[in-house]
Amino acid sequence: MDWWQALILGIVEGLTEYLPVSSTGHLILAQRALGIEKSDAADAYTVCIQAGAILAVLGIYARAVGRMIRGLFGRDPEGLQLALKLLVAFLPAAVIGVVAAKKIKEHLFGLWPITAAWFVGGLAIVAVARMPRFRRALADEGRRLSELTWGGALTIGLMQCLGMWPGTSRSLVTILGGLIAGLGMTAALEFSFLLGVVTLTAATAHDAYKHADDLRSAYEAGPMVIGAAAAALSAALAVGWMLHYLRRRGLEVFGYYRIALAAVVAALLLTSHLSSQ
Repeated sequence: MDWWQALILGIVEGLTEYLPVSSTGHLILAQRALGIEKSDAADAYTVCIQAGAILAVLGIYARAVGRMIRGLFGRDPEGLQLALKLLVAFLPAAVIGVVAAKKIKEHLFGLWPITAAWFVGGLAIVAVARMPRFRRALADEGRRLSELTWGGALTIGLMQCLGMWPGTSRSLVTILGGLIAGLGMTAALEFSFLLGVVTLTAATAHDAYKHADDLRSAYEAGPMVIGAAAAALSAALAVGWMLHYLRRRGLEVFGYYRIALAAVVAALLLTSHLSSQ
């Protein structure tokens, strides 16, 4: 992999990881556009550069992370509650990941399934954005993060399982899960981003360990460092922008973007300008 390919993939990862547009779908699309063929090493590379996006959110939410760490040592009860609720939300996807990861990669990592998920997710965003109940939540009229119930945490965790279908977007379904659980937009975003840190850390560690030999044989250290660094910087910019934008404008623009992207990619696939695998 050339340095410029690693840079592009890192930027794509960082910009799309926490936006409700599906980073996995965009990375697979970017790989095919760059001529990078599907392989275990290529798939593992896109997972491992998530480390940069993880670091970006850890920096942005350092205060919440610090409270959770203090809570684990018995010094912050509210921080401990948040840490335990993140664990509850993480467990459903962890179980599904262990049981169904192979089947998901076999059947859902092609561009046609991803395109379908982009389109359906886009329609869902547009529909949700027009519902009065969610308009109030998008206006930040809802529970604070400290008021999230255990049932609400589990709801978000179950919603996160839908994000395992590439193209759906883990961020999208966990944000919607937070709104369904009664959180205001600010709280839903914070929980989604923090849950992403837990989930992405587990996925990165798993793939780095499982495909360590593939990664070493396929890529030098340079592309890994460049990809992760680009992901960190672009993720920090994307999250900062998203926190400002969603509080003022809502999710609807992402729905239209997904629908348009699905239409463009479907046209490229139908005309054989893109490979479906």
